[in-house]
Amino acid sequence: MICSDAAGILTMTTTAAFLSGPHHHIINGQAVPAASGETFLVQNPATEVDIASVARGSAVDIDAAVHAARHAFENGWKDMPAPKRTDILNRFAAKIAKNADLLADVETSESGTPRSWSYPTMLQGFPSFLSYYAGWPTKILGDTIPAHPLGRDDQDFLVYTQREPIGVVGAITPWNSPAGIFLMKLAPALAAGCTVVVKSPELAPLTTELMVRLAHEAGLPDGVLNLVHGYGADAGAALAAHPGVDKISFTGSTATGRLILDAAKGNLKKVSLELGGKSPFVVMKDADLDEAAPAAAIACFGMSGQNCMAATRIFVHEDIMASFLEKLDQTIDFLKVGNGFDQGVFVGPLISAAQKEKVLGYIEAGKADGATLHRGGKALDGPGHWVEPTVFTNCRHDMRIAREEIFGPVMTILPFGDDEAALDTALNDTNYGLSGSVWSKDIGKAIRLSRKIDSGQVAINAHAAISAETPFGGNRQSGWGRELGKEGLDEYLKTKAISVRLA
Repeated sequence: MICSDAAGILTMTTTAAFLSGPHHHIINGQAVPAASGETFLVQNPATEVDIASVARGSAVDIDAAVHAARHAFENGWKDMPAPKRTDILNRFAAKIAKNADLLADVETSESGTPRSWSYPTMLQGFPSFLSYYAGWPTKILGDTIPAHPLGRDDQDFLVYTQREPIGVVGAITPWNSPAGIFLMKLAPALAAGCTVVVKSPELAPLTTELMVRLAHEAGLPDGVLNLVHGYGADAGAALAAHPGVDKISFTGSTATGRLILDAAKGNLKKVSLELGGKSPFVVMKDADLDEAAPAAAIACFGMSGQNCMAATRIFVHEDIMASFLEKLDQTIDFLKVGNGFDQGVFVGPLISAAQKEKVLGYIEAGKADGATLHRGGKALDGPGHWVEPTVFTNCRHDMRIAREEIFGPVMTILPFGDDEAALDTALNDTNYGLSGSVWSKDIGKAIRLSRKIDSGQVAINAHAAISAETPFGGNRQSGWGRELGKEGLDEYLKTKAISVRLA
């Protein structure tokens, strides 16, 4: 395993050996350098030390990967017996759990995610995505339909449907959860019988590469899963526009999602998008503050706020505001900020210097707009891209910090009173609709309020309750389509109707 001392210096271990490379694309089962010979550097955001040199892909590399995926799709994978696909997915899940230490070290090294999060998710959480979808290949069923084609009522027909894999999938994944979101796309795609080309996130490509290597060790045939590293403007754009790709699955910013849609118009490929969020976290007057206040801190500052489901809009009834803030502060005081390899760290660094400057810009905008800086608001001394957990109170709905996705450790607290109509309006007063939660001892009241939140996922007395079985995705400018659950599988299937004249 990798570890750090107080200065964040990485010790030489198995993980360090992996990081030292080489880090090539993986196309048709083979590690290959970029066609251009170019590379780019990956930095540890906690130390600002370059930890790897990675192949920089272009349209040429994407084209080679798409052709490999098409050949594998047409020559074996789409017609592989369902139980064999199940076996491969289960073996892949076991490989991830067995290599949880290595995967956690790599993810923490490149993304800054505290190891207290990266290790348990690699050991149990993320393998469950594969295990869940491993059960689906034998259950992808069609229907028989009692139908007669128009004008042929006197003739005997058998009409039935069959579900078929959509084809070659292009997956473009983000840096904030490189393992989990990769598997959210890959597991249902493979279960459906699709082949995949993944473009890894340029700020954190190494976890994805290690996952692809493990997939091949688990017995995935060559060409079924192909990896191209590179920048979004080069490799990502080429993948989104490639005429040999049948579907794009993208997770990232809403602005980039619009570019994906434009690029996909050429061959009208299917598109699913998981985009930004500005999730409401509603604390009713009767909420259990011993649960709600700590949960709000964890839901906002976990992953340093670099989470599309982060609870960044905290609605608190004015009658309990003082008590809520007291308990919130007690929790934040307990949340340790630091290198993700250090013991007890909960809040790691932001991913880059640019992201830190963006977050600090929003903090200044909050001050300028008249919000009260309750705590935090400053960058911490480097090296590393640090911003301390920040809380604004007395926020209004028209403030940028209350409407726009910051993607950093910044919480906005919006008071509300007994005017239910005003609260109903405020809950959806952003462009986003990804997640949300309601905190109340009155479950009936909480359920009624949850129905008014226009988002793809809402929890009651919990936040971001994600599981392999539960569909996840956004409404409005938070995206198109769903991931996870049966709905996530449907994104990778198409329906064919077959009408057989029996006479």
